[in-house]
Amino acid sequence: MKIETIKLPNNWKQFNLNNDNGMLVSLMDYGGIILKIDIPDKEGNFKNVIVGYKNYSSYEKNPPYFGALIGRVAGRIQGATFEVDGEVYKLETNEHGNHLHGGSHGFHQVVWKSEIFKREDGIGVKLSHFSKDGEGGYPGNIDVSVLYLLNNDNELILEYTASTDKLTPFAMTNHSYFNLGGNPQDSILPHSLKLESDPFVELDEDLIPTGKISEVANTPFDFRTERLFNNGINEGNEQNQIAGSGYDHYFLFQQTEKEKVVLKDGKSGRILSIQTDQPGMVLYTANNLARNSTFNEPSFSRYSGVCFETQGSPASLHHDGFPDILLHPDETYRQRTVYRFSVDE
Repeated sequence: MKIETIKLPNNWKQFNLNNDNGMLVSLMDYGGIILKIDIPDKEGNFKNVIVGYKNYSSYEKNPPYFGALIGRVAGRIQGATFEVDGEVYKLETNEHGNHLHGGSHGFHQVVWKSEIFKREDGIGVKLSHFSKDGEGGYPGNIDVSVLYLLNNDNELILEYTASTDKLTPFAMTNHSYFNLGGNPQDSILPHSLKLESDPFVELDEDLIPTGKISEVANTPFDFRTERLFNNGINEGNEQNQIAGSGYDHYFLFQQTEKEKVVLKDGKSGRILSIQTDQPGMVLYTANNLARNSTFNEPSFSRYSGVCFETQGSPASLHHDGFPDILLHPDETYRQRTVYRFSVDE
């Protein structure tokens, strides 16, 4: 196993992690962005299964949040406001009057402090950042770190740790877009998904949770048995239409030891399995990717990738019945998500 460090423009660093099986993970200290994950198909051909830009400079703005760490709070905060201990906090409105993914200067645009490491169970990079009280409108100083670990089981493990000196909302995730076919010009709609989730959260037309938690049974949101994205999206369900003919919804996980997510591409045979201790995730099928006018790279289109944003839900700031995302000064935020890659022979 080996690690390579490359100096990039803007004083960014790229880290290339290689395991003994030939798997490659590339990431940057800027935004903690995962640039590439090269894995084999059933014929042994390696391809990158992460959707991203060809030019490093495009990541400076990165409106789709390709591969990035998201924080302090991933997802949408209704009205860009929340109340903690009787005090109302006002955040930046950066999407339809709401607050999205930590604001325009969130963790996705931070140059993180980096430290490479090698140990018996793998190799990796530890990224750390200190977010000052009031940054982005959030209360509390926060120390946060994210560990990226690659092992010889073809697992990429992300471990998140944070502490604060004031009660504050905190819910991180990684926003990588996966396409197991290895070509972002090909849609992920023929991919199949199995998801350990009984309930999902309904959205309004601004993609804000209504507060209603619905059962997936007899809906296109039922992935408890493996199904194609194509099948669900084409059923014409109102919630799919609201999300732009796709998925952009929070799913609450069943609290079992099973893998929470299994994504398969029948053509290549590649499989992505995800295990996490997060209470749920946002499933996003890149429904709005083609609508973004800032692209200067034409290789992307709608449904080029799928995101599995494992996280707590910011809807808990305005509705009961959702996993709480408030971080207390006397506790440490610890969350772990494992991406395991394999091949269906």
